[in-house]
Parts: sequence; structure tokens; C-alpha cells
Amino acid sequence: MNRQNARQAQINRTTVETSISVSVDLDGNGSAAVNTGVPFLDHMLVLLAAHGGLNLELEARGDVAVDAHHTVEDVGICLGLAVKEALGDKKGIERYGHVLLPMDESLVAVALDFSGRGYLGFDVPLPVPRVGNFDTELVEEFLRAFAVNGALTLHVRLLAGKNTHHIIEAVFKALGRSIRLAAAVKDPAGGVPSTKGVL
Repeated sequence: MNRQNARQAQINRTTVETSISVSVDLDGNGSAAVNTGVPFLDHMLVLLAAHGGLNLELEARGDVAVDAHHTVEDVGICLGLAVKEALGDKKGIERYGHVLLPMDESLVAVALDFSGRGYLGFDVPLPVPRVGNFDTELVEEFLRAFAVNGALTLHVRLLAGKNTHHIIEAVFKALGRSIRLAAAVKDPAGGVPSTKGVL
């Protein structure tokens, strides 16, 4: 990728509940500097960046004294917006990406389409409601916010698994790898990969 045509974006978003700054480089080396105030989410985002081959800088301040819900959801919003902006007009990209990813006893399938239409299909039963101090139901909230604001169709399915940490880790690794595949430029001079001519 010519760095003059670098696919990068920065999003800043402040509400009464959160203040978030995120920058993304889709053609990076997988490096991440993440501080959300939610350690488990930080860990998952570092994995996403590493497996997605994207560079991620993310700083968030939120009302985590209440709970992590607002922070996790708003990070998903901002990351989705940043990926959408970094993709630009989507000319020449693969568009679709899917991964079947094992994590010890867990097996997760993720498929995504940079379709321009935000949708989450989520079928991932999580055995326990908390991992450490993290409410596991927030995984779905993060993914929905990411998909809707990133204008992408995202399906996530659990095929096998008993350990909740392993399952969630597999989800984030598979999401990163699916982003990497779908965002890959297969034809730099190509058009938008849609018969409609726009995504």
C-alpha cells in the first residue's frame, strides 16, 4: 500500500458519559496502544489489532464507576466509525472476510461484509456472566455498536466452547482476522466490489 494513499482515520467523540479518541491505520503492523479503563476490553482490542494487522491507538475515559457499559459501547461506536472512514470509497477491496478460529476447546466462526449496511448476527452463548470484573454481555453490545457504526454486516457464531475467556478471545481474534481479509486491497486500480457500484 502506497503510504500516500494510507487508509487511516481518527475519531474523537465526547458525551456526558464518555470521552474517546481512536486512530486506526488499516495497513499497519498490528501494534496497539489501548487504555479504556476496562482492562479486559484493552486485552481484547490488543488481540484484535494484532490479528487484524492494523495499528490502533485508543484512549477512553468513561463512567466506569457506574459500570463499563457506556465505555464498551462507545468504544465500539468509535472503532466502527474509524474503520469505516479509513476504508474510504472501498475501491479494490476484497469486501468479504471470514474465519473459523480455534482457541483451545473453543471454536468460533466470524464472517463480515463491508456492505454499507450495519447488522450484527450474534449466536454466542457465554457460560458465565463475568470474566474478572467484565460483564460478558458487553461483548454483544460492543460488536453491535462496531457493526452498525462501521456500516458492516457481521455474523458471529460459537461452534464449541466451555471457557468464557477462551470464547471471547476467539471472537476478537477472529474479528481481527476477518477485518484483515475483507479490507485487503486485491486490485488497487479496481472499482467498488458491488454490482451496484457503491457500498
